[in-house]
Amino acid sequence: MVLSGASAPLALWYVPVPEIGGVARHALDAVRTGIPGFRIVVLCPEGPLAAQLRALGAAVLTGPVSPADGARTAIAEVRRVLSRLRPDVLHTHLAFADIAGAAAVTGLRSGAGRRIRLVSTEHGISPRRGYYQSSAAGAAVKAAAHRARLHRTDRVIAVSQATAREIRRQWGSGAPVSVIRNGVDAPAQSAAREPGLRVLSLARLAPEKRIDALLEAFALVHASHSEARLTIAGEGEREAALRELARRLGLAGGEEASVSFPGHVDAAEALAAHDVVVQLSDSENLSYTLLDAVASGLGVVATPVGGNAEIVPARCLVYAANSRGVAAAILAQGLDVTARPRPGEDDQSVAGMCTAIGREYREALA
Repeated sequence: MVLSGASAPLALWYVPVPEIGGVARHALDAVRTGIPGFRIVVLCPEGPLAAQLRALGAAVLTGPVSPADGARTAIAEVRRVLSRLRPDVLHTHLAFADIAGAAAVTGLRSGAGRRIRLVSTEHGISPRRGYYQSSAAGAAVKAAAHRARLHRTDRVIAVSQATAREIRRQWGSGAPVSVIRNGVDAPAQSAAREPGLRVLSLARLAPEKRIDALLEAFALVHASHSEARLTIAGEGEREAALRELARRLGLAGGEEASVSFPGHVDAAEALAAHDVVVQLSDSENLSYTLLDAVASGLGVVATPVGGNAEIVPARCLVYAANSRGVAAAILAQGLDVTARPRPGEDDQSVAGMCTAIGREYREALA
């Protein structure tokens, strides 16, 4: 972890999830690289993220601050930590932390005697209102809560232009929104860009990831290219159903199985061993999987949702329900290396991401 001296202003990162996912990756990268001019302490639930932060030598505090702990408990715990640390900045991540953090910080002062500044990063908002709520009334209440807390937020960061648009559309915020894309660094040894049909899904085995649609499209690919192989990496509640679908499609079972389910895998190793990444999600923010795939020289097939169009060109985008279109895109991305996406001029490194975050902190404190 990079620190800028004990006198440097302190930023408390409130990450309300214990598991390793996109938001945890974001936090780990920021801690590993450092925010120039600032010290970082991470507050999160106990779990794999906290363990990895400790392995980095990071300053990490754990407690009952997740949605599972309930808003009242989380707010009280965050307020207790804020009162103890008196940071200059509270940086919240994900909707639960945004609302709980805004409530907890009210009236508190930093060690320098000034109001603690509130910064939030929005990692993804579904364009379908109420996607994460069970009723229209619940969605309306949640939107109102976000509008209220945004009035008390000093800087709002979105990881993509698509997310920034949804902040304005759904939460009616007239406040400026800065877009700071997730930063990725190209692997030291990227895989050679050679034709191949080793296809990879690297996602939770959940309904919204539409892996069933990938299996149906891959069956068409395999019918004309028997050498094609599909790896469905990850874990989740849909595993049994997906295995059964692969069996019914004639893609699994026996020595000639063309689909494998290895469970959790090392993402970097998996990317290095494949040619094409397919991600047919119903909703995305700015996918680290796609960013890493492009940086590694792989082909990409994805749905035109969230920030996907900000990562890959239109030739890589296809609707999940169009099995023939998905199959054609897989073949094109696998067999024609010139069709694969390349990093754009606006892609940024992890260090660039951290520098941009530090700039937001300085502006909030000015």
